[in-house]
Amino acid sequence: MTSEAASHELRAAAEQHDHSSDRPVVAAATHRRPAMTLTAAGDLLRALAAPVRIAIVLELREADRCVHELVEALGVAQPLISQHLRVLKSAGVVYGERHGREVVYRLVDEHLSHIVVDAVAHVEEGDR
Repeated sequence: MTSEAASHELRAAAEQHDHSSDRPVVAAATHRRPAMTLTAAGDLLRALAAPVRIAIVLELREADRCVHELVEALGVAQPLISQHLRVLKSAGVVYGERHGREVVYRLVDEHLSHIVVDAVAHVEEGDR
């Protein structure tokens, strides 16, 4: 997917996203959740909080990829891609499956890609 197509997709997702009061107030919802859950959510968000990892998630949202495909798509050195994949893997965002000499990476589930897509769409909303 080209960056222009990705931008269009993110804008479309942002337009569909309603910022109305369809969710409970954060303060009311937070006190009901165990501290362990909030800590784990914070750990997940920290794992996603790097531009290269965001780009990896967006790439894996489109298709499963091996390291050399991510290197080519993102223009980032292989050791750096591998390092970021380790972070995402340890956070439970991606998993790898060996196919011969290569490891093919995929997202654990779609919820994770929605977090990234929504964050990028939110930023792009401010650019209008």
